[in-house]
Amino acid sequence: MIGGVAGGLAEYTGVDALLWRVGAIALTLAGGSGLIIYVLLWLLMPAAPAAPPGQPGVPEQVRTGARSPVPGVTIAALLIIAGIAVMLDQFTTVDLGARGVLGSALLIVGVGLVFGALTGIGRGAKGGLIGLGMVLSVALAIAATVDVPNGSMGDRTWRPASAVAVQSEYENGVGDLLLDLRGVDSDELADLDSPITTRIDSGLGDIEVIVPFSADVQLEVVQGLGETDLFGDRVEAGFFPGRGTADWSGDSEPEFEITINAGLGDVEVSRG
Repeated sequence: MIGGVAGGLAEYTGVDALLWRVGAIALTLAGGSGLIIYVLLWLLMPAAPAAPPGQPGVPEQVRTGARSPVPGVTIAALLIIAGIAVMLDQFTTVDLGARGVLGSALLIVGVGLVFGALTGIGRGAKGGLIGLGMVLSVALAIAATVDVPNGSMGDRTWRPASAVAVQSEYENGVGDLLLDLRGVDSDELADLDSPITTRIDSGLGDIEVIVPFSADVQLEVVQGLGETDLFGDRVEAGFFPGRGTADWSGDSEPEFEITINAGLGDVEVSRG
């Protein structure tokens, strides 16, 4: 309804506009892709055909192609910047970071808007470019306030099979992270001279930690944006005694000391 994208898709495909809107909302709630797709379609779809005076709804001339060259050039420039950033990150020691890439992309959109305003060429795409600029502005604000560690991209899972296999730090840049500590058996926990200490750093994505059922756990959680679920309905970090029958359960001495540093995403710690 904002830019007429769903109506245009409905007219072209014969599928009701309401279904297109529901799909866009579902994709937005599922991960934000619906908003990005909507803005891109707003920028690149042809404008609605004009109707002659006195005959609304009857097309005078069907236009094809994009409304103006400005959106296509802007998107192409954004893709070029993204490609250059990936190559610099992979093949050189230069690290632009999320703020550098997003800031450059926002600058390109701003140049497109200024060029369209001065020349009048991009007048039909002004709303779409403004929408894209708003999305990039929000992303840049998040990147500026949330500490995103330099790590890999994609979902990561760790299941250490013993106490010595537990790493001192687990890190992931973008993607969900699962740390399953149930492989540390009760005999090892009983023989510990000091707690097993580990730290989890995640930029964008959910974090899930599973600890042994009977282990006492000391938790510290630093979170940017997202929900925290610690052993059910607990939302504040601290000391959590185990629920098993082992000698150490509830003795105020933790078997695990876990620090979680989450940027953007939910955090869940449970027993298994």
